Amino acid sequence: MPSTQITTVGIVGSGIMGAGLVDVLATAGFGVVARSRSMDGAQELRTALESATAKRVTRGTLDHDGREALLSQVSVTDDLEALSDCDLVIESVVEDLTVKKALFAELDRVVKPGAVLATNTSTLPVVQVAMATQRPELVCGLHFFNPAPVMRLVEVVKAVTTSDDTIATAVHVATACGKDVVHVADRAGFVVNALLFPYLNHAVRLLEQGVASQDDIDTAMRGGCNFPMGPFALLDLVGLDTSVAILDALHAEGRDPATVVAPTLRHLVAAGRLGRKSGRGFYSYG
Repeated sequence: MPSTQITTVGIVGSGIMGAGLVDVLATAGFGVVARSRSMDGAQELRTALESATAKRVTRGTLDHDGREALLSQVSVTDDLEALSDCDLVIESVVEDLTVKKALFAELDRVVKPGAVLATNTSTLPVVQVAMATQRPELVCGLHFFNPAPVMRLVEVVKAVTTSDDTIATAVHVATACGKDVVHVADRAGFVVNALLFPYLNHAVRLLEQGVASQDDIDTAMRGGCNFPMGPFALLDLVGLDTSVAILDALHAEGRDPATVVAPTLRHLVAAGRLGRKSGRGFYSYG
């Protein structure tokens, strides 16, 4: 399918990233079908979009008519079959390869022939997801960053099976959303996470070694490197469970000692302290 013929995009997943993708794509003028596993989740996604767009109206970055038009472009559902006529479907579910492969096999069955299937994975091998389908040439990675409406970067990932036309489609959609695109080979962590997570993991090790407190480590990295967030605040934003999954995937491929998960990270995840999304991680959120 020519990249310019993408008019309707499906989003699978109603978490923070899924909701952000719906916002970004609808704002760019695409029709969006957002699917959650339950209608409660789907309605929560709709409510989040209504709230985000209402704030833009208040700030003066969106007028009332524009908000109504944007909201009219989005439908929510708990039925995977509702994605059947989408030109592109972007998956944004849990970072678990088994779950993603099963989902892509279902999407391959449901979504019309010729449509592109993309994974928003931050780390997992795109080729393994692609080979769960009968259209591996139409599967790519389209890695947006959280929060999707704010972060400008998208990593477009080409597996060995991905066609050039599929990559052109992914680039077209990302640039239509106002994003900066980088082309990345299908390697664990791609560019950003392959560099970022060994650093975050090492920050936890410094804390374990008593080098400095978490507050002082965060302050040091903000003040010394001009980073907008310190490593512990960033881990909480990403999610500690997601961070562990990314480090495990990096270690499985590269066996770099820097990617062996620091014990504190695993302990916090076991305790249900996952960061902002659970209300408590390295920091507490009221």
